[in-house]
Amino acid sequence: MRILFVGDVVGKTGRLALRRVLPALRTRLEVDLVIVNGENAAGGAGLTPETAEELLAAGADVLTLGNHTWDQKSLLSYLDESPNIVRPLNLPPGLPGRGWLTVDTPAGRVGVLNLIGRVFLPILSDDPFRAADEAVARIRERTPVIITDFHAEATSEKQALGWYLDGRVTAVVGTHTHVQTADGRILPGGTAYLSDVGMTGARDSVIGIDREAIIRRFLTQQPIRFEPARGDAIVSAVLIRCDPETGACLEVNAFTELVSNLAD
Repeated sequence: MRILFVGDVVGKTGRLALRRVLPALRTRLEVDLVIVNGENAAGGAGLTPETAEELLAAGADVLTLGNHTWDQKSLLSYLDESPNIVRPLNLPPGLPGRGWLTVDTPAGRVGVLNLIGRVFLPILSDDPFRAADEAVARIRERTPVIITDFHAEATSEKQALGWYLDGRVTAVVGTHTHVQTADGRILPGGTAYLSDVGMTGARDSVIGIDREAIIRRFLTQQPIRFEPARGDAIVSAVLIRCDPETGACLEVNAFTELVSNLAD
């Protein structure tokens, strides 16, 4: 089984790049399932029903979220309606949406789990480790193939969760920092680990945002409005090949693709 996970899509540039590249990637890599983190897809902060539909139309099968889940109010009712979106599981109880789902693919069933970290993230959340325990046990009743999107800031917290879930899930891949890391590996128990998949957005930017605005913010400390950058883009992703019978990862390969000459 081949599963493609695409890093945080940032703004319109990221959406255009995904639309340009993803269909060909699906064919070339013979992908059975595509998971895309869409939490920055709407103007760099959050997801709307319209941008969600755009990502799904581009070829995504499942969308994951993160700390910007609640930034776009129009998404709230859509979270309960859409069977293709998960938001971080370990948020306070009673909120819209779900933290995990299972989806059937030509190669078998896959569970997708979304968690959010607590270190350096100003969002109220419960313990992701204990939340993962319960969710993984429930998902494994349906399938041994489980892809975990851990939306977190601290590499130490991401690595700790990877080791904690080793042998129980197929992959723990990090999102949120928008910079792809070079530490992809298969842990001893058969779980793929990558600290951060990276982003899908403007290449000549600061994590997808207009670089001049970011620089002015650092220089002046004033509350400057951030806008997603435009121009040539990168699509950052990781390909996970696994055994559908056991859920063990067989290969993990992170990569980026340059997308030039984007047009609306």
